[in-house]
Amino acid sequence: MSDFQKDNVALMCDIGEIVGLFDFEAGLDAFLARIVSTVAWHMRAAVCSIYLYETKTRELVLRANQGLNPGLIGHLRLKLGEGITGTALKEMRPICEAKATDHPAFKHIPGSHEEAYLSFLAVPIQRKMNPVGVIVVQDPQWNYFTPNDVQALRVISSQLAGVIENAHLLMRLHGAPETETATSSEAPFFGDNALESGTHCIRGKGASGRMGMGLSTRIGQYLSRNPADYLCPLGLTEADFDRAIELTERQLMDLQGRLEDKLQDAASMIFGAHVLMLKDEAFSGEIRQKIRAGKNPWTAILDEVRHYAELFGSSPNPAMREKVLDVEDLGHRLLYNLAPPSIESASPDYSGQIVIADELLPSDILKLATEGAAGLILLGGGQHSHVAILANALQIPLVIVSDRRLLSLPEHTPLLLDGKDGQVVVRPGPEAIKTMQDIVRSLADSERLAGEVRPDTRTRDGVEIRLMANLNLITELDVALRVKASGIGLYRTEFPFIVRSTFPTEEEQYQGYRGVLERMDGRPVVFRTLDIGGDKALSYFPVGHENNPFLGLRALRFTLRNPEIFKQQLRALLRAAHDHPEARIMFPMVASLDEFMGAREIACKCRDELAREGIPHRLPELGVMIELPASVLIADELAAAADFLSIGSNDLIQYMLAVDRTNDEVAAWYSPNHPAVLRSLKRIVEAGEQAGKPVSICGNLGADPRMLPYLLGIGLRIFSLDPMQIPPVQRRIAEIDLDRARFFARKLLTLGRTGEIADFIGTFDGTA
Repeated sequence: MSDFQKDNVALMCDIGEIVGLFDFEAGLDAFLARIVSTVAWHMRAAVCSIYLYETKTRELVLRANQGLNPGLIGHLRLKLGEGITGTALKEMRPICEAKATDHPAFKHIPGSHEEAYLSFLAVPIQRKMNPVGVIVVQDPQWNYFTPNDVQALRVISSQLAGVIENAHLLMRLHGAPETETATSSEAPFFGDNALESGTHCIRGKGASGRMGMGLSTRIGQYLSRNPADYLCPLGLTEADFDRAIELTERQLMDLQGRLEDKLQDAASMIFGAHVLMLKDEAFSGEIRQKIRAGKNPWTAILDEVRHYAELFGSSPNPAMREKVLDVEDLGHRLLYNLAPPSIESASPDYSGQIVIADELLPSDILKLATEGAAGLILLGGGQHSHVAILANALQIPLVIVSDRRLLSLPEHTPLLLDGKDGQVVVRPGPEAIKTMQDIVRSLADSERLAGEVRPDTRTRDGVEIRLMANLNLITELDVALRVKASGIGLYRTEFPFIVRSTFPTEEEQYQGYRGVLERMDGRPVVFRTLDIGGDKALSYFPVGHENNPFLGLRALRFTLRNPEIFKQQLRALLRAAHDHPEARIMFPMVASLDEFMGAREIACKCRDELAREGIPHRLPELGVMIELPASVLIADELAAAADFLSIGSNDLIQYMLAVDRTNDEVAAWYSPNHPAVLRSLKRIVEAGEQAGKPVSICGNLGADPRMLPYLLGIGLRIFSLDPMQIPPVQRRIAEIDLDRARFFARKLLTLGRTGEIADFIGTFDGTA
């Protein structure tokens, strides 16, 4: 049978519609029954089944079926790894068999009447890295299912995962009984490897550059919501709803105002998004229509919040799924203002506690910050989500992990949290505690010494070195100014985009860039154009699934592919540069001279457009960020064409050595001591010198005290660092004699083994 006859495109469309119309009141089982019926019909398959995973029993339970014995629903159970179905979930991969009995894991189910079905396709349903269930199709024809069928079911499984998770959430909100499937977090999916005793180190993603230590405490789905505390009064009217809308808007504006000092360029983007949704007729207007049709306002709000949560939650885009928190936060506020809790429950004391939670709302972060929480561990979410941005601004250590064993920790387990490197140490020993204390002390020393930083940085023999700052948000400008940064060497323009719900307008971008330039008061500012892609996604502009997003549509590739977005940003930058000759623009991830010339051509077109429109502007210097092996090899051509070069050391090492630095399995291979890295750095600096163009370096390498002699020795004179790295780097540079550094660099470049280089780096005495 042809793929056309199976009509998988129509199948995915129909499933998408069913998902979007999921009716909580009808129940999850009714929804799953509709799914299996639709899948079986479109795929012309004799059998379709959905199994859900129970964490408490570690079993798959048949919850919906078409084509097998209906008496098995709710009774047929498979252990993890049992049969083809259990194996698909255990290994988290689709299994497609032309003849099921040939698979080593095949298991005959008595009473199932599946003996006649040869072809077997099982696709796991998973949410993030957590098991949810398996969808299975079977047919009597041998080798019936195609690769296109596999892909179709994978798409469907991703949609189902979000709906099933949201369904269980809503069941808990309503107090309805539910089966303990994998979306319930009572039991971990990591076998018997529990965190019951001893010290454990769990790796995750650091979402704020802070460290903390305290006793663990686990909270429910959301700190600020407990529907059991609410009593829905009878007789609520549309007028009550209008008052709730008005009060909610005032509260959101108040929250926005309270954050302005800490999140100047992002506060309005976080809670402003809530306000926009509140005023959107597609949201509040729909609720009002339901009220006028006779629904209780309480139920109408719940219905609409559920609809949007399912819509966002079923998206394959992780950044879009994060918007579920926004709509749930807004829904909670509306319900509270419509009918406040009937009782005042005692508020737990989170002072000095490390809070562990599946998810937190932005409002929860504010509450925890005011109550003195020592740190946060989230079992999901993005490093650049609203919650992460807030935690960073409010100086709360935050680590995002996927290891759900943390949920089973006994209350008040000692934890150490590293919000910079993304580590959680369970029951830290004396050595780990001392290491953290040393780091905290070092940071405190840096803060103290910030006031002692000299306005200029010089080597031991008097050569001036420029230390500039890397910034994500305007919020960090105060720190850069306090440590007397000689400018901004890297302003990452994508972060104000990431925290928004829509693209910022040209005017909004212009005002932001101009504000940075004015605050820096004549010191140079290098604006890097949008570096979207990889782990930095826009929820409102999904690029689709990519198997390897770090090698996909990111950075300059993204903006060249989307010239209207690129032009809007460049127009704003050119306008901001009109009265600020210190402004510069840098293009990230340049792989070829053609790419740079293409970007420059668009910038020139923006200049010409602004001139025709009579809008004040200036085309500033245009630079290239060297981050790829390809750009190293053509560094001389790039240096001749561009006005300046900047070495992005973190990505350069990663791409040069083909090592994902966030992957623990290969982290040992991420080494700046590799001779290819050292020689590449030298080659880039020489290209800049020959063309008479300045070369800077940004990233962790420029702050490494062991590497500084080499970097200075090969001719680097401009460093762009995290602001708090400037004081210790200035002190280290003051100890280094350049003649010794040059001799040291020449010797280092003759070594061919990483181990030799690592040993030799430690021998530099700096002064002789």
